[in-house]
Order: sequence, then structure tokens, then C-alpha cells
Amino acid sequence: MYGIQKNLNRLYTTGSTFFLDPKDLMSIKGKLKKNEYNIYYPYKDSEKVILYKNNNPEVLLYEIIIKVPVRHQDILGSIYSLGIDSELFGDVLIIDNHYYVYILPIVRNYFESNFLMVKNSHIELKELDIDFLKDYERSYEKIELIVSSNRIDTVISSICHTNRNNITDMIKKREILLNHDFLKNSSYKLKDNDTFSIKRVGKYKFNGIIKNTKSNHFIIEVLKYL
Repeated sequence: MYGIQKNLNRLYTTGSTFFLDPKDLMSIKGKLKKNEYNIYYPYKDSEKVILYKNNNPEVLLYEIIIKVPVRHQDILGSIYSLGIDSELFGDVLIIDNHYYVYILPIVRNYFESNFLMVKNSHIELKELDIDFLKDYERSYEKIELIVSSNRIDTVISSICHTNRNNITDMIKKREILLNHDFLKNSSYKLKDNDTFSIKRVGKYKFNGIIKNTKSNHFIIEVLKYL
């Protein structure tokens, strides 16, 4: 991880940061004045973005061509196995059985030379025009749940149909991410637009409390990333 200060230094020296996840974005924005930066979104609903001063940063888009279906985590794992840091590539997208990834030009040569397989399958890379997916919007499955609290362990228990003791075990095993960090506090109360990932289950966005029930429970809405 390059850290907040290195991203700030890069912004001031080169005019743009590396890719930022939502947590780092909020941290860096808190150290800048509003007129000091713009936000570059590779596509409409980008999760990872870049802060820049004047000109749009240069970003590359590749289609990953593979003959067998793979999962989002398979692609991520293969990229991480090359030693490429998360700030050097953007979102990985799966759209209608096509696979895409954004990267920074500074890793182009290494990426093209070494990213050759996902799991046990050979791949090909095809560079696309950067605007190829600019109008793409993520697809979600809307899920409504009745829960006694918006605590993250309660919500995940409902999603996974398990008890909170099992959620505690999952936290100890580092199987749950909250806003791109390993979850540490099982009693954390979810806020609108928080994202959380559950290993082997999926990634979700908390969309808020819809209403209270007569039994003092809550009807909440979560969005499951597709």
C-alpha cells in the first residue's frame, strides 16, 4: 500500500494520485481543499478512482480473454500474485461473461508480460479504448432483510443464515472486509453506502434502513454486487 502521504505527494508532483479505494479517497479529500482536485471516474459507478489537478490521468483498459468462466476473486488473486499493488490497478469488472481491468501505464509492460493465466487457464489481453465502458453502471441484486439491528454481525448473520458466534469466528479468520479493511468490530453499525465482503459469499453495499416494524425490528436494504 502506498499510503495517504505518498498519494498526496504524487498528486502535487505529477498531478494525479494512484487508484484510490473509497476509504483512501475520503482520507485524502479530508486533507485537501475542494478546489485542489478533481475526481476521475473510469466509468460511471467506479469504486476505485483517481484524484487529479488539471488534465485527466492516463489510464489503460484491458479485456481479459479466457475460454472458461472465472470469478472476480480469481482474477484479483492472479493479479495480486504478480506482486502488483492494489493502487496500480482499478476495478475488475465482469459484464456478460466478459472480463475487464483498469491499470496505470507505469505497470503496462510488466502487466502485459506477466499476467498470462487466471487460475489454471491461459489468458490473452486486449487493450481497449479507455471510453469503452464509460457509460457502464454496475448491476446489483436488491435484498430486503428484517433484522433486530443494523449491527454488521446481525446483518451478515441474516445474509448467511447463521448465528453471530459464527460471524465472530469469521472475523477472527479475516473472512470479512468492511470498506476495504478487515472487520475488527462485530458491533459496528452499518451506515448508508458502507460496503462489506464475505469470503465465499459475495460483496454487498448497505443501502439503509427502509422502515421500522411493529415489533421494533428494522427492514433494511442491501445491494449484492453481481
